[in-house]
Amino acid sequence: MLVLLHVDADLQFMHEALAEARAAATIGEVPIGAVLVLNGEIVARGGNRTIGDCDPTAHAEIVALRAAAKLFANYRLADTTLYVTLEPCIMCAGAMIQARVARLVYGADDPKGGAARTCFAALEHGALNHQVPFTAGILAEESVALLQAFFASRR
Repeated sequence: MLVLLHVDADLQFMHEALAEARAAATIGEVPIGAVLVLNGEIVARGGNRTIGDCDPTAHAEIVALRAAAKLFANYRLADTTLYVTLEPCIMCAGAMIQARVARLVYGADDPKGGAARTCFAALEHGALNHQVPFTAGILAEESVALLQAFFASRR
């Protein structure tokens, strides 16, 4: 279910997610960033750390969800909104569902593994006990540009 709400806040927090993506790129990680917001406040941040942590699960979304769960001493993150620069993969979509994230906002679609709408529609699957409405395409061009520049520099 694609949701279009909160345009000004979505832009503000997506800029913060892009800052996390840029920070990930500076340490050699794929530039994907995420911030988790509750009641208009950022409660957790994350950038990709898969390479540095030697952890295939250390995607930006997972890093942010883990930080928030520790902060709240609760794996349920109801009423939060996750902002991420790239459409989440199936693993990250599953984590959002398990955490009961209320809403997702992301930048660019991921044609090679997106699990919101591009390859899978995991977040709105009717058989699941929780669905995550989402807004796509917020600052997508900036998100794509970061990824393209990162991979071009590796060639």
